[in-house]
Amino acid sequence: MFRFANPEFLYLLLVLPALVVFYIYAVIQKRRAVKRYGNPALLAELMPDVSPKRQHLKFWLSFAAIALIIFVIAGPQFGSKLETVKRQGVEIMVCLDVSNSMLSEDVSPSRLDKAKQMLAKLTDGLSNDKVGMIVFAGDAFTQLPITSDYISAKMFLSSISPEMISTQGTAIGAAINLAARSFTPNESSDKAIIVITDGENHEDDAVGAAKMASEKGIHVNIVGIGDPKGAPIPMGSANNYLKDNAGNVVITKLNEQMCQEIAAAGNGMYVRADNTNSALRALQKEIEKMNKTEMDSKVYSEYDEQFQILAWIALVLLIADVLTLDRKNRIFKKIKLFS
Repeated sequence: MFRFANPEFLYLLLVLPALVVFYIYAVIQKRRAVKRYGNPALLAELMPDVSPKRQHLKFWLSFAAIALIIFVIAGPQFGSKLETVKRQGVEIMVCLDVSNSMLSEDVSPSRLDKAKQMLAKLTDGLSNDKVGMIVFAGDAFTQLPITSDYISAKMFLSSISPEMISTQGTAIGAAINLAARSFTPNESSDKAIIVITDGENHEDDAVGAAKMASEKGIHVNIVGIGDPKGAPIPMGSANNYLKDNAGNVVITKLNEQMCQEIAAAGNGMYVRADNTNSALRALQKEIEKMNKTEMDSKVYSEYDEQFQILAWIALVLLIADVLTLDRKNRIFKKIKLFS
C-alpha cells in the first residue's frame, strides 16, 4: 500500500509549469536583447565561451531537483505491516449506471460525471465503513470488491466510463443481485445498496431483485439522476447526438416512477440528484442512521519511509547543477559535450 504522509505538499507541483513558462519567457527576452546589439551569429563568435545548451541543462537539472524535493517533503511511504482491526461501521455497495444515456448533460457536467463527483464526496465522508462498486449497463460486473481502502475506491471511480460495458441497456436487477452477493459473509453490520441510474431502458426485474435484497436485511436506495423532461445524448464531437434508425435525435428521460418503485420494494429511499448537493446530503443522512456494528478490516498499521532514494537523486542533480557552468570550461574546452 503506497501513500504520502503529507499529500497537501503535492500542490506545490503546480509551481513547476509556472517555472517552465517563466524560463521560456526569460530565454525569449534574452534573445531579443542580443538581437538589439547586433547579428546573433557575429556576437556568438565574439563570445565563444558562452554555451546556451549549458544554460538549458542547468535549468532542467534544477527543475528535476525541485520536483523530487516536493515528492520528498510529501513523504512517500509503503505499508509494511498488514493487520486485522475491529471497526464500528457499515457496508455499502454502490451500483453505478454507465449506459450511454448517462452521458446526457441535463445535469452538469453530465449525469455520469455528476454521479462520480457525488460518490467521491460520499467516500471522503466515510471513516470505518466498507464500500464496494458495481458498474452496469446491459450487464453488470464488479468494479471494486467491498473494501475499506477508500484510496482504491476513488481511483477505480475516476476510471469509469460507458466504454467499460459494450452491451447497452439498464440491467438494474442484475446489478442489485450481484451487489447483494458481494457483502462480507457472516458480517453482522448493516448493509445497504446505493443504485445511481436514470432508470431508462429498464429491462429486467429490478423490483423483484430489490425485494429479495430487502428480505435479506439489505436496504436498496435509489438515486435518480437526470431530468424527467429529457435531453439528447452527446456522441463524440460537439453538436453530435445519438440518433435512432430513422435519423431522429434520441431523447433520454429520467424514469422516476421506476426508480421509486425499486426503492419502495427495497425498503430504501429514493432521491433525485440535480445540480445541488441535496442527493449527497440525503445519502449521508441515510448512512448515519444505519446501525454501525463491529467488523474486521485489513489495514496497514506501519509504513516505511521511502524518501531516501528521491532525496539522494535530488542532491546529485543539485550538485550537477552547481558544477555545470554557464560558460565553457577552458580546461575541458576540447571535450565536445556541449556545443
